[in-house]
Amino acid sequence: MAAEISNDSPSDEILQGSEPGASRNSMLLATDSYDDLASYLSDTNLSSDRDRLSSGSISEITHPTETESFDPKSVISEEVGPEVVENEINEQLENSLDVSASPVDEPAALATSDSDTVTERIGLDTPTSQLSELSTDHSQPEACTGNNSDEQEEEVEYVHSQEWRQHRKHVFILSQSGKPIYSRHGDEDRLVTLMGVMQALVSVIGDGQDLLRCITAGSHKMVFLIRENLVLVAAARSIESMPQLLLQLTYVYNQVLSVLTLSQLSRIFKQRRNYDLRRLLTGAEKFFDNLLNTMDRDPCFFLGAVRCLPLESSMRDTIAQSIAQNAKVKDLVFAILIADNQLITLVRMKKYFLHPLDLHLIFNLVSASESFKAAESWTPICLPKFDSGGYLHAHISYMDEECRSCLLLLTVDRDVFFTLSECKEKIRERLVKYKCLAAIAESVDQNGYKTSQVGIPELRHFLYKSRSAAQFSCPEYEAPYHTADQRDRLFGLYQFLHHRIHSSSRPLKILFHVGSHETLLGWVTSGFELYAVFGPLVTKSAAINSVNKLLKWIKKEEDRFFILNSPTF
Repeated sequence: MAAEISNDSPSDEILQGSEPGASRNSMLLATDSYDDLASYLSDTNLSSDRDRLSSGSISEITHPTETESFDPKSVISEEVGPEVVENEINEQLENSLDVSASPVDEPAALATSDSDTVTERIGLDTPTSQLSELSTDHSQPEACTGNNSDEQEEEVEYVHSQEWRQHRKHVFILSQSGKPIYSRHGDEDRLVTLMGVMQALVSVIGDGQDLLRCITAGSHKMVFLIRENLVLVAAARSIESMPQLLLQLTYVYNQVLSVLTLSQLSRIFKQRRNYDLRRLLTGAEKFFDNLLNTMDRDPCFFLGAVRCLPLESSMRDTIAQSIAQNAKVKDLVFAILIADNQLITLVRMKKYFLHPLDLHLIFNLVSASESFKAAESWTPICLPKFDSGGYLHAHISYMDEECRSCLLLLTVDRDVFFTLSECKEKIRERLVKYKCLAAIAESVDQNGYKTSQVGIPELRHFLYKSRSAAQFSCPEYEAPYHTADQRDRLFGLYQFLHHRIHSSSRPLKILFHVGSHETLLGWVTSGFELYAVFGPLVTKSAAINSVNKLLKWIKKEEDRFFILNSPTF
């Protein structure tokens, strides 16, 4: 049973700009997680790639011109063609032996790092002869089905096996020609026929000047995201809605771009439509796997926000100033300190901002790569929302022996590894001096804060997002959500609540839902989003009173839960 609240609404005392976590000078681009989806679903030319939402571009940094000051509230999307950083990509493709793009006398730690760095995955260590196939191989497209009936029969048996069918959600990436690229479960080579059928469905619908978006069969959904060169498909039997699955596919697509860039991807398929993209994505499977696993349990993705590590504001300011004062390097765009998939601070070049999606991809890069814990790393990464056409170069290092906090220094200059390494040491010395690393370790070990600290007995859990800051906060999981199954169920409840609130057919500002095990309250304003979970016997009026108390408590603690200022170099 669900009831939309029309009267007895929560208090209107909180005005825009004064809500908890409000930021007038945000370091992140404030955007709703469904903005791109709304554009995608309303656009008639859906096969093309969406315009990026960014505060600038790599070419603008490397070739500065007189520009007006940037206002994040008036961002103008612009089309980024493959030519933006063509020279850089050509150099990387030609220099097949330049593994790290670092100076010739690079340290042994870099030269011997294991083979799961982004640089190696994008093909910089691929034999030149293999890359030359893109321009020299003009053979006819290969068939998208098995070579003989025995192989086809084996594929059919595999798809119908209990091992493969037991998974509740599958995600596939294939080229427009039906060439398998990635499967979340199983071996792509044993799914050639299945992906060929998917491509055929897309083609048949496309021949009728239409676009295949979703197929529903009972409790099963198949959602399609069609880009210029790739087709992404999610097949799920879950409560996830079509927009939520589409959002997950959007993240997977941007993960591809973070490894290859849109420029390189477009050029590859322009030169050879039937190219096997797995050759350039070898080793990147773990990034797709980790991203998809994280999206099944972390609300940051559907919220379109970043979670900050709880810290005293004075300590966070000390950390930010330590980075800002010791990382004054030309062309250094972003300095990011993270711990346990939570943001500690972000220092940026003036005028440039990060999109939450790009920051999520950075989190995924760090959390999926154990090799970064062994030594300082130097690797390129494309941030699609910042500039989908080129790479930023990232100096990545952990600041403590326990590998809790990770520092990323992102620059457009590929030749400053040693300079940034010196900056990192100076930053670390200052963080140790002022006991910042100890404070970070303590916060990580405490695993956030508890719902009981709020002082509302009937409150079980909540998600609070500041829309202007693109940041969110939530307590740790406690009983009855202390087991993995119960946490998964709670996550599904949040997905349900979020989808009902943001439904394109009937969007709501406030929703009160009564379930068999708990009651839910969702409230969305221009300044914040709040999703709260209460016991099953809590009434609507009691829930309203509780969320008003909750907002006051979050406001009192906002300096600890949110980054309210935006430090710059």
